[in-house]
Parts: sequence; C-alpha cells; structure tokens
Amino acid sequence: MLGADFIILNADVVTVNPRCPRAQAVAVKDGKIVAVGSNNEISRYVDSQAKVVDAEGRTVVPGFVDCHIHMTDFGHQQQVLNLRNIRSIKEMKDKIREYALKTSGVSWILGGRWDHERFVEKRYPTRWDLDEAVSDRPVFLIRVCGHVGVVNTKALQLAGITRETVVCGGKVDLDKESGEPNGILRENALDLVWRVVPKPTAAELEEACLKACRKAVEEGLTGVHWIVDSAEELRVIQKLHKEGKLPLRVYLGIPDKLLDKAVGLGLTTGFGNDMLKLGFVKVFADGSLGARTAALKEPYSDKPETSGMLLLSQRKLNKLVLKAHKAGWQVAVHAIGDRATEAALKAFSKALRTLPRENSRHRIEHCSVLNPRLVQWMKRLNLIASVQPHFIVSDFWVVERVGAERARWVYPFKTLMNESVVVAAGSDCPVEPISPLLGIWAAVARKTFKEESLTVEEALKTYTLNAAYASFDEALKGTIEVGKFADITILSENIFEIPPERIKDVEVEMTIVGGKIVYKRKH
Repeated sequence: MLGADFIILNADVVTVNPRCPRAQAVAVKDGKIVAVGSNNEISRYVDSQAKVVDAEGRTVVPGFVDCHIHMTDFGHQQQVLNLRNIRSIKEMKDKIREYALKTSGVSWILGGRWDHERFVEKRYPTRWDLDEAVSDRPVFLIRVCGHVGVVNTKALQLAGITRETVVCGGKVDLDKESGEPNGILRENALDLVWRVVPKPTAAELEEACLKACRKAVEEGLTGVHWIVDSAEELRVIQKLHKEGKLPLRVYLGIPDKLLDKAVGLGLTTGFGNDMLKLGFVKVFADGSLGARTAALKEPYSDKPETSGMLLLSQRKLNKLVLKAHKAGWQVAVHAIGDRATEAALKAFSKALRTLPRENSRHRIEHCSVLNPRLVQWMKRLNLIASVQPHFIVSDFWVVERVGAERARWVYPFKTLMNESVVVAAGSDCPVEPISPLLGIWAAVARKTFKEESLTVEEALKTYTLNAAYASFDEALKGTIEVGKFADITILSENIFEIPPERIKDVEVEMTIVGGKIVYKRKH
C-alpha cells in the first residue's frame, strides 16, 4: 500500500493543469502532492495514518494567492473607525462622535475608508466637518483609496500644516474663501500627519497581522504578496513565522525607502524559505483615480483643471528602478494612470537596456488606464500586470472620470491576456474586499466593456498559476499536480457551472496549506 498523510476524496478537482484538468481525488505526503486521480486510484493511499477529507462532491481548486494586499493595514482597519458604508457627511460626523465616546482613552481618532463619491453631498469632508464632531482630539481619516485623507484642526496644528506648507509629490488643499488648509491632504502630504501619529507597539502590530491572517485563510487564501511599510512590520512577521503562527505563505513587498538597507545587507528577491521570503520592491509613480491623483496623459473629464500627479520625476524613477534591478530585486511600480504607466515603462526599459537580465519578472501594480501602445510595450518587456478586479465594481464612476474613450481601456484584462501579458490578481485590501471569489466574480461578470470580461478559467488562473509565476513559484504551486505544495481551497459550489452573478455568493469550505487544514467552515 502506498503511503500518504492527507487525502481528499469524492471531489470535483479543478487542477489548472492542462495535462490533467480534472480529477476526483488528491493524495498528500509531507506537505506535497504525491498523486492526483480518480477515487479508486487515490484510495490506494489510504491507511490508518492518513487524514481523509470527504469533499462530498464539492469543488477543489489550487489555493488562492492575493498578489497585492496590505495585510497589516487590513488588520489595523479592524481596530479603528470604519467608514466604508456611510452615505453622507452627516452620517460620518455621527459615527465619529459615537466612536469618540467609546474610545475616550485613545489619543488619536484614526480610521477611514470613506468614499465621497457615495455621499449625498457629493463633496469631500473638511476639517470643519470633523471639528463639529470632535475638536478636542486629533482626527485623521483616510479615503478608501488610501491616497487622500481628511484631518480636523487639532491634527493640522499637531502636524504643523499651514497655508504655506508645500509638499513634494503631495498637496495640501486650501479653502477657496479663507486660503487656509481645509483638512484635505493628498499623497505625500499624508506623511506630515503620520509622522506625529503615535506608532503602534509591537504587540499591536502582531495583533493586526494575526487578525489579517485569520481572515485571509477564511477567504480561501493560501498565500499573499504582503506589502509592508516598515522594518518594525518585517520584524513582527518574522517573529510570527518563527513561532509557527503564519498560517499561509508570504511573499514580501518592501517599500523603496528600505531598499538601500536591503541592498547593503546583500538581500535580494527570493531570500527566505517556502513560508516567508523577500519578494519585490514597491515604488509609487502616482496616486489613485478616486482621488484624481492618478497621473493621466490628458486632463480628467470631470475635472479638466487637473491631470493628476507623478510622485517621482522620470529621472528619480529611472534611478530607483535601476538601483533595485541591479541589486537583483523584482520591482513593482504602482502606476494607475496612463502617464504613470508610461513613466514606469520608460524606467523599466532603461534598466533592462543598461543591465539585460532574463526572467526579471518586474511588475506594474494596478496598470488601470492603458491603451494599445502601452499594452504592447508591457508585452515587449515581459512585465507582469498585477491587477485588482474588484475595482471594476467600486470604480462605478470611471466613464464620468476619464470619458468613454479612455474608460474602454480601464482594466483591460482580456486584452492583456490575449497579448500574452501575464495577469496576476489581488485585492489591494483594505482598499477593496479581501475575497478572491469577489475578484473572480468582478472579472467574469463585469457590466461595462464586457469585451474585457474573463472566463472563469482565466480569472481562476490569475489567482493561482499566474500568481505563482509572479513570485517565481510556478514550479511549486499554482496547480494541483504531483510534486507541488498541497495548497488547496475547497469551495461550496462549482464556480464553472453556476451563473457568473452567483460566484460572489460561493463560500470557502476549507483552506489547506502544505497539507494542513488552516480553516474549516462551521456548518
């Protein structure tokens, strides 16, 4: 009798392996898949030592991987004021007052995820709105996109922000009548406030990380490309790994401000092990469409006086990308507008000309507003398009924002795939929901520009095999086949057989990492 320590039987296994696309059962030994086949074939592996899971006909897919997620921020969001679903500034003020009463011992009121596009007032909140709610404590609330925030007067004073404040790569909005800061801060101007906000303790960081991990595996994720913001955050993640508390695989994205230290230590992409390793350096080229700070080639259709902003000059972006590329790092450039994507492509082109390197797998994060020329350029450079499908749903205003002609090329996933650009998917959580099933639904069932809709098979691939490729792991995960890690997700329904609209309602029954059950749905 053949040996296995974990077995799944009576399943509808979608392997994402073209050589054996479907199966009924899977056998696992020492964390890796040793057999995939029929129930009869895999039953030979059953012995008294093996844990057997009867899938009862449910769908089994390779474990989902989120290629762009701010895990620690997501954990923090569960600890602070959440304004995601409010529909007016009045409701916002009421929520702030309620939260202030419940947290009288907290020095700063933090939180956000508000979206003024959904407000009945159809405007940004201001410092004076926040002052009406709370004036004796600083209040700092970030817009859902993460690129704009609003503060009250107390916070402005503590940050030393005045009408004379000028920020490179950012903006302090001024009131048209008084000329004073109105409380709205954009891009790098947010850092002026973050500098005076008390830093979370190691214990608070750890709690946030653990909360995010628990939620991630509940949503069927077996791996994440975890974007970090500080060395302190890295230390906490390493501590959790040493203590065996990381329930899923982590591929780290570090900020460019840590690049010099990493290069000085001789660290490169791939350093680590199967559960935790260094991934990419993240560089910001622009902001967001929601905040109108994404850098566009032409003005915004609904605000012609602006075209957004580049956060780095072309020269600085070129220098940063080349430094990381020379040091052996994968580079991920945040570029949402077409002007920012063009700047990123110029930087990658220069780096690859200066030091040709096969298989660098550099990435453009978001690449939201494209055009046929940019798609072909990405293809020539073999770049990865790291996309977040749920933005299709959230950015309901995109035609109004950029006009119908450009909107046709916003989130053109099908075109990218047809042109053989590797499309890897994520959530950008906490900006968007963490659920990969919601991402698959958004990519498949889109209501606008349906020619860019993906098939279920294509969408699944962006969260599995393509996600594995984006972290140089396609030989180890991304499909259900012999020799790969037993990272598996079991779903309540077959997403290939139900109407696309119902994909968003499918539940995760079980999440398995390395042959170990890390989440099981309670019935």
